[in-house]
Amino acid sequence: MKDKAQTEGKLDNIIDSVTKRNLSILGEETTFGLSIKSLIAVAMTIAVAVSGYGMLKRDIEIAMTEPVPPVSAEQFRLQTQLIDNAILETKKDVSEIKQSMEKMEQRLFNQISK
Repeated sequence: MKDKAQTEGKLDNIIDSVTKRNLSILGEETTFGLSIKSLIAVAMTIAVAVSGYGMLKRDIEIAMTEPVPPVSAEQFRLQTQLIDNAILETKKDVSEIKQSMEKMEQRLFNQISK
């Protein structure tokens, strides 16, 4: 029983001393060891971050308003239509050339077979 009481007493003393130490760490008289150099570094870091954010926002605004498309939608549609027509013309020309070649082959075959 005595050992138990002594152990509890020692335990209480340890808890009290730890509690007092922890409370005394963050008290009214607590000071932080920040030098002028550290404060300037923190201020510079914050200033760089804020100015970087501001520049990014400005660049985004400029990018949203500045780039005017070089070709309007109507011009694009007309160019696409023109290209489609050119492709169809080329297809027709190729068909005509094929027919002409078949006629030439036929004539050549007829002359060779005579």
